[in-house]
Amino acid sequence: MKTEELKIEGMSCDHCVMAVKNALVSLGVQNLEVEVGKAKFDYDENSIDISKIISVIEEEGYKVANVQ
Repeated sequence: MKTEELKIEGMSCDHCVMAVKNALVSLGVQNLEVEVGKAKFDYDENSIDISKIISVIEEEGYKVANVQ
């Protein structure tokens, strides 16, 4: 498992938090913490690529500002 923290631009409310959270849960990430402006989570690098995670966030209408 790898831990990732992403800065997410365009989030401004609880609805945004839930949209990102639901998108990430659908991918099977674990230990998920989402708040306005960022998401921190664990994921299995062998089963999902970080680019897919970024893609689902961006499909919700937000921009991932960094990958640490």
